[in-house]
Amino acid sequence: MFDFLRPVPPVYLTLICTLFTWGVTALGAATVFFFKNVNKKILNLLMGFAAGVMIAASFWSLLSPAVELSEELFKTNWLYPSLGFAAGGMFVAAASILLDKFGFSKDGKMPEGKKRSLLLVTSITLHNIPEGLSVGVAFGAIAFGVGGVDIVGATLLAFGIGLQNFPEGASVSLPLRREGMSRGRAFFYGQASGFVEPLAAMLGFFLSQAMRALLPFALGFSAGAMIAVAAAELLPESAENKCLSTVGCVVGFTLMTVMDLALG
Repeated sequence: MFDFLRPVPPVYLTLICTLFTWGVTALGAATVFFFKNVNKKILNLLMGFAAGVMIAASFWSLLSPAVELSEELFKTNWLYPSLGFAAGGMFVAAASILLDKFGFSKDGKMPEGKKRSLLLVTSITLHNIPEGLSVGVAFGAIAFGVGGVDIVGATLLAFGIGLQNFPEGASVSLPLRREGMSRGRAFFYGQASGFVEPLAAMLGFFLSQAMRALLPFALGFSAGAMIAVAAAELLPESAENKCLSTVGCVVGFTLMTVMDLALG
């Protein structure tokens, strides 16, 4: 099914796939032109689904290849993927603490005007960075012919990230519109939150090419960051309706697993 992609150099695929994820973010942000509000039940379901997709992608497309490569390079299959995973999770946690410290969290001083806009855009942009890195590192692994990482896995990873970017784009633009911002400006800030993904992806790609020995750590880092984002951002956001959140998460994980294994 993905044979037509194989002649394309991985660096171009990295850019194309992350432009797709950015485009889906923009598509989600464009809902501001059609709706004043999003039904909370639908949003909870989408957020749970997105979390399930990210969790599955973290294992099948990142951690599993990291374990195989670590065994190949270092004759130990657990140390570097585990260290990378922990570092990725701590990176997201530390970034959240910094946002709290500077008063950009919901628990801090209630932002007004530009500060409120910065809160919304920053919170989504923050976890788009490791998402972009994860795609870049995955395609960088393909450039080295790493066992366990292929066009299908890397492309499905980007597709999974793209799926969960739709509600993210809407979750930025719609609240900004409710605060009185024009639809055009709300859309601009919503799509801008996803612009970091192509940039981060190219960085991840070239770093992975330059330092193959760091790939087990880098893949683990990206997986840890994605799991942390799902646990800290998506699942709590969808927890208003635990039933819908759970159903969405299970369906998202199952779909991503089936796609990865059946197409891989």
